[in-house]
Amino acid sequence: MFDIGRRSALKLAAGLAVVPSVVRAQPAKITIATGVDPSFSAYYVAKESGIFTKNGLEVQLNTGPSGSAMVALLIQNQVQSAFGAEQAGLLNHALDPNVVVAAEGAMLARWYGIVGKEIASMDALKGKRLGIARGSGSEVFWLAAVNKLKLDPKDYKIVQVEAPEMVAALERGDIDAYSAWEPWLTRGAAAVKGARLVVDNVGIIEGRVFIYVNKDWAVKNRTAAVSFMRSMVEATDVINTKRDQAAADVAKFLKLDLPLTKQLMDKLSFDVHLDQQSIGNFQIAEAQLKSIGRLPKPVSWNTLFYPDLLREVAPSKVNYKLPDA
Repeated sequence: MFDIGRRSALKLAAGLAVVPSVVRAQPAKITIATGVDPSFSAYYVAKESGIFTKNGLEVQLNTGPSGSAMVALLIQNQVQSAFGAEQAGLLNHALDPNVVVAAEGAMLARWYGIVGKEIASMDALKGKRLGIARGSGSEVFWLAAVNKLKLDPKDYKIVQVEAPEMVAALERGDIDAYSAWEPWLTRGAAAVKGARLVVDNVGIIEGRVFIYVNKDWAVKNRTAAVSFMRSMVEATDVINTKRDQAAADVAKFLKLDLPLTKQLMDKLSFDVHLDQQSIGNFQIAEAQLKSIGRLPKPVSWNTLFYPDLLREVAPSKVNYKLPDA
């Protein structure tokens, strides 16, 4: 009896030994990049509020001089997503077709403008130095202003300046004005004696910023890519329904004053989608780049947009027709 009992116990122990333990799935690691202004709030809120983590992602969020400057890092998959303006998408897609538009992230109702020191009008700016961050929303707005206000670009001396350096450059007298976006407009007007907003984007152009991804990465890592887009939609919902919480997240990440952050976010309309107006802004950027001889080749409209991720998460948010090739 003892041997039988012992053999039974050993069999039971052996059986228990082969029961597989529960293995938790490791979070997918991705790196994303953008600039440092509240139009990119979906990135900051998803990071600060834990939305990325909830969706099984471990995200490294890097920032640079502008969102558009960081779009180039999608080339060769240096980062997996970036948040920036239209020109950056067109120029970098021309270099690498894996740089694609996944969604529009925000509409900038009153966001771009030109700040000048002792400058009262665009006529007063003629012959003076205007700071522009080429390939970014700074240049998009400037070219739109040239077109809408019937300006002659030869009347203005264009100086290449990245957005974070514009306020200091204006204060030093290296430039007389600059074309930029918030918070640099508010900061410049407040920090530099004699500086003021000369013109803003109202009636000139509705600025938009777009979520880009590396398509090759997205195709090979479909689950992570869909989780990333779901995070963007969820973060945007928080921004729209829990504004105080979202503003606190954005202020914390950007190290901005909370009241200023709330003020700036009220100038934005947040919605993750791809519609005909999204496409229209890329057509405007295409025309701008053609006008200054910087479009390296015709836009490949059929490959520029990659709606698959958004369509899986929120199919009603995808509604557009591509331009004729």
